Amino acid sequence: MDGVDAWLQAIAASPWALVGMAALVFADAFLVVVPGEAAVTAFGALAVSHATFPLASVVVVAAAAAFAGDACCYLVGRTVGVERWAWMRGPRVGAALEWARARLERNAAVVLFTARFVPFARLAVNLAAGAARVDPGRYLGVAALAALAWAAYQAVIGAIVAAVVPGGPVVAVIVSIVVAVGIGVGIDLVLARRARRRAAARG
Repeated sequence: MDGVDAWLQAIAASPWALVGMAALVFADAFLVVVPGEAAVTAFGALAVSHATFPLASVVVVAAAAAFAGDACCYLVGRTVGVERWAWMRGPRVGAALEWARARLERNAAVVLFTARFVPFARLAVNLAAGAARVDPGRYLGVAALAALAWAAYQAVIGAIVAAVVPGGPVVAVIVSIVVAVGIGVGIDLVLARRARRRAAARG
């Protein structure tokens, strides 16, 4: 544990620490397997347990990276479309894209905001918003607010865990990552159950 704690201290003290976190968050906009949420939550815990950088800096950097990633996805959808690559035609992504298209027509702001908190929906909605040519001014404003809310939410989870869970920074980081992943899995399960109920009702 001492070795891991020293490693976490080195990460927290590195001038590139937040840059690395930003890179993960940006990549997470395109690749849902990248642990963007877990990275922000872990850095929220480090901000409290090591105090080498303020929690606010974690929120601002994560929000900027999330917004940049979402905006790039929107640009890809707007300029390239959503049918170019085979992975976009897969059943899960395809279903998410259809869901996004249908709801963007009715209530774009609510869909864009809530989708930021759901990995597959986030990717699908940003691509679909670009392909549907949602007004850029409207999209960018909502995307910026959603990115800030998401970053604050993830970082504060880590900060709370670090403040209330005993065992030092190693335990705080591990527990905060488990919590972040657990929340993501829980959201996926709830959405999948709702989708099955809607399908059963239609059947």
